[in-house]
Amino acid sequence: MAVDDEGETVTVFEPDLAAADEWRATDPERAERILAAGFHSRITVPMRARGTVFGLAGFWRRDQQPFQPEDLASAEELVTRTAVCVDNARRYAREHSMAVTLQRSLLPGRLPEQNAVDAAYRYLPAQAGVGGDWFDVIPLPGARVALVVGDVVGHGLHAAATMGRLRTAVHNFSSLDLPPDELLAHLDELVARIDQDPTRGADTEPVTGATVLYALYDPTSGRCHLARAGHPPPVLAHPDGTTTVLEAPANLPLGLGTSPFEMREVTLPEGSRLVLYTDGLIRMRDRDLDERIDLLRSAVGHVHDAPEETCTAALEALLPDRSLSDRDDIALLVARTSKLPPDRVAEWDVPLDPEAVAPVRAACVRQMTAWGLGETAFTVELILSELITNAVRHGAPPRHRPPAA
Repeated sequence: MAVDDEGETVTVFEPDLAAADEWRATDPERAERILAAGFHSRITVPMRARGTVFGLAGFWRRDQQPFQPEDLASAEELVTRTAVCVDNARRYAREHSMAVTLQRSLLPGRLPEQNAVDAAYRYLPAQAGVGGDWFDVIPLPGARVALVVGDVVGHGLHAAATMGRLRTAVHNFSSLDLPPDELLAHLDELVARIDQDPTRGADTEPVTGATVLYALYDPTSGRCHLARAGHPPPVLAHPDGTTTVLEAPANLPLGLGTSPFEMREVTLPEGSRLVLYTDGLIRMRDRDLDERIDLLRSAVGHVHDAPEETCTAALEALLPDRSLSDRDDIALLVARTSKLPPDRVAEWDVPLDPEAVAPVRAACVRQMTAWGLGETAFTVELILSELITNAVRHGAPPRHRPPAA
């Protein structure tokens, strides 16, 4: 490496290597081997990008005439163009690594413990860049569970960061015990506000195009309420191996101001598997979408497969024929349903009479004690008393205590 009087790395032109002493002094043994191989001249050009030298490019000649001074311009132009390409590749690799790290830090590290479903998942990042796909299993009061799969259109840091914001919002809204259609309405308003945020830069991409599927499963009744915003419908694999597509109202993607959203209610047999996924799993440029969904249904229909095996079967069936242009990121979530035994569920009809509160409270305490939960009976008794009193005073018939664990 040669530098000028100002400390800048400069191009080195050596038309006669045998007569040049400086390069030979650096490594005499290597220099002798180079000369013995017939090399007689060289040009060394620094690779520079954004004011920084990050490498050297060497041009060597043998078996032809030595380099001439007029070759310097061509060598420097070639190295300049190459340096820009290498620097762009380094920056892309660094940004891609940052985006992957950010996205994986925002996705669940492991699924939470709950008794409503046995769940498994797969996440595959995009080949061309990190996307905004995510999934979640959220335990809720009353032994219920929320199953969520979402997709932010686009790739890169912005998509990953937006995914994190939406995932956090879903957690917050689900803690309010909202039904799926109302939750999506709140999420839609949030996305619209994000797009209208005055602090956003002019080059910041909008969030419009995010899709979500939110399913709420209750193991006491087997009922599942689900709503989706522009997202592919889930596939249900029944215990007998048959499969169906749960065609819940599609609605439009988030951020378009299309509230209210519609919801579907369905009863899931115990032991059935609910398959939620993003469109990266089924969408291909040269294949019919219905054909791909049929392929997914066939892959997940094996009767005795556990959720882990179902995930593996789905990916093995749908990934091999995808081209590089189809390599979007994929989130896949499979949940096998459970139901609470009848002896773990208690229900009471409450007459339209304030005096009905005491008998129901007493029945609750007896039931909690029978379940071995006597230490929490007093707290539950107080909560139940308040709920029943308010229902009798302000509610409308019928007054029925829904199942609870």
